[in-house]
Amino acid sequence: MWDLPAPVLAGSAGLLIGIILGVAARMGDFCTLGAIESAAYGGDQRRARLWGVVLGIAILTLFGADALGFALISESPYHQIMFNPFAAIFGGLVFGYGMALAGNCGFGALIRLGGGDLRSFLIVIIMAIAGFITLAGPLSPLRVALFPEVETTVPQGFAHAFARLTDLPPLLFAAPIALGLIWVALRHPDLRGNRATIGWSVIVGLAIAGAFIATSALHRATLDAVPVEGFTFTVPLGRAILYLMTASAGGLNFAIGSVLGVVLGAALAAAWRRRFRWEACEDPRELGRQVAGASLMGVGGVIAMGCSVGQGASAMATLSYSAPVVFLSIVVGALLGLRQLLRGFQSV
Repeated sequence: MWDLPAPVLAGSAGLLIGIILGVAARMGDFCTLGAIESAAYGGDQRRARLWGVVLGIAILTLFGADALGFALISESPYHQIMFNPFAAIFGGLVFGYGMALAGNCGFGALIRLGGGDLRSFLIVIIMAIAGFITLAGPLSPLRVALFPEVETTVPQGFAHAFARLTDLPPLLFAAPIALGLIWVALRHPDLRGNRATIGWSVIVGLAIAGAFIATSALHRATLDAVPVEGFTFTVPLGRAILYLMTASAGGLNFAIGSVLGVVLGAALAAAWRRRFRWEACEDPRELGRQVAGASLMGVGGVIAMGCSVGQGASAMATLSYSAPVVFLSIVVGALLGLRQLLRGFQSV
């Protein structure tokens, strides 16, 4: 197995774990914007509390694997780039606002695309283009000037800071947080009584941690040729499109495999539930909002170094400094966007 080229190994890992993530997210109704909207306007916290189960399982699994030597949390990009609060807040706000306008995040768009929603295909394409314009295109010099990314050898995470101060393993800091998140989530009676939803949330959490564990193993096995990374769905959308257009084997990596895997997993789940159906946009105004929202998500996701899944789940699983700041900014941005769509900005 290890005789295969490193890109093939990484891409295969991304594909397989991505399928698991796509199936579980579709079956468990895991959606960032849906959770925010239900809690803010529907009076239903069930979907929001799912995040507690997902994050609790991901944190506990990942730090347990790190303690046993199976994961390399400090090698992840969330720990190797100096925390920039301005980029985290601005990028998060822009991404969240765009998410509300588009009606989905990049990950959610992939899940819906797997179910036959062609509107989500447009979101994926526009978000991918906007992300690459910001990452390596005309907006790149401005992004670097305003929000420079500085590499550091000091892990940018709360649990690792705790370890440096106390000489105790990071797991001792992470475990109570993980268990606390799960406890808070399961206090909700509607969620506690839905074992199927809890089960799918556990699988989502395991998949989030599994991405880091798999890439850590490949990082060692390939002599650092494969980077340690988790699921994120901003820049990988553009990389996947470029790979499909050029068919370059050298361009294959975990991120590209994960994008394809999530779509395939969501399609399998939709077919299993007999909910696959083709859908298209019939309202020009909705189409315009989706294009604008996807563009903002591409820009914001690159500046914040992650999307609602990249920072809100993957980076959060590593307990990085950036994760809670970006995630809260995404929530605030989404609430502003939802308010504009539902009520306008007039006082109520």
